[in-house]
Amino acid sequence: MAMDSGSFTLGELADHLQLEYRGDRNLRITGLATLSQARSDQLTFLANPKYRQYLADTQAGAVILAPELVDECPVAALITSNPYLAYARVSHLFDGAPRVAPGIASSAVVAPDARLGADVAIGPGTVIGAGVELGAGTTVGANCVVGDGARIGAHCRLHPSVTIAHGVCIGDRTVIHSGAVIGADGFGFAPGPAGWEKIAQIGSVRIGSNVEIGANTTIDRGALGDTVIGDGVIIDNLVMIAHNCEIGDGTAIAGCVGIAGSVKVGKRCTLAGGVGLNGHITLTDGVHVTGMSLVTRSIDKPGSYSSGTGTMDTSAWRKSAVRFSQLDELARRVAELERQLHSVKDKG
Repeated sequence: MAMDSGSFTLGELADHLQLEYRGDRNLRITGLATLSQARSDQLTFLANPKYRQYLADTQAGAVILAPELVDECPVAALITSNPYLAYARVSHLFDGAPRVAPGIASSAVVAPDARLGADVAIGPGTVIGAGVELGAGTTVGANCVVGDGARIGAHCRLHPSVTIAHGVCIGDRTVIHSGAVIGADGFGFAPGPAGWEKIAQIGSVRIGSNVEIGANTTIDRGALGDTVIGDGVIIDNLVMIAHNCEIGDGTAIAGCVGIAGSVKVGKRCTLAGGVGLNGHITLTDGVHVTGMSLVTRSIDKPGSYSSGTGTMDTSAWRKSAVRFSQLDELARRVAELERQLHSVKDKG
């Protein structure tokens, strides 16, 4: 069947997702919505237990849910042990985001020696520099800049107003959202007699395949070697990755994370929102850092790590803040009391 119409029967969706279903195979589904807001022609899902309370009263046409919840579902169902993954897959069938048609817009500027693969799309106002390579099926949205010598693989998508600096290399099927800047100079300066003197950033950025980079995220080029982003990495909006960092395959980085220079993050790590990583440290594979944590030392064992304090009533926080400042003195007093206690025991 054609899977780009935005309207499908329940049976077609079940076949596409390779899932069992319950209900009328010919039920027409025209969109997606939340469990509490879906209409009778829309599909929804239940993955988070806290939304189970909305299941009994849902007006959806069908629900993607786990086998153990089928008997509670008052409408048709698509049945899977991983409803969230099934929702992720079906969401693409209803994605109405506009696409740039293959071809080069009349207002785009493309260097004569740029090499463009089959079915490349280049939007209006975009500039493609000398020696650039774009793989087959890649889309470059309006007002993007792809610097000299950059290489972008097949079936990538650059949303409008992305900047790819010179010499950057990007793999296949990578998506970069608006406002992202890949390959700007790293923050390298040496103190001199007249002030800060800039260090030339002569490395580049290498990004793997199946990567997604959020809006207004910046990834700096290396000072000497390259900044490296592995395959399957997902990066949220407003993330800062400094020069010569290495991010391992499959790692996920949430919004507003800041990573200082020369940090190495292992494979399959997660950095939650607002995490900060100090420069020149290493995180091994499988490290998970919770939100707003500051990591100042290398982590060599997988697991979950946190820092800082959680939210509390302001008056209680103020009292605790005062106690924090007293901890050093309290530690010294406890040590002295222990010393005195041991002295008494020794004399006894």
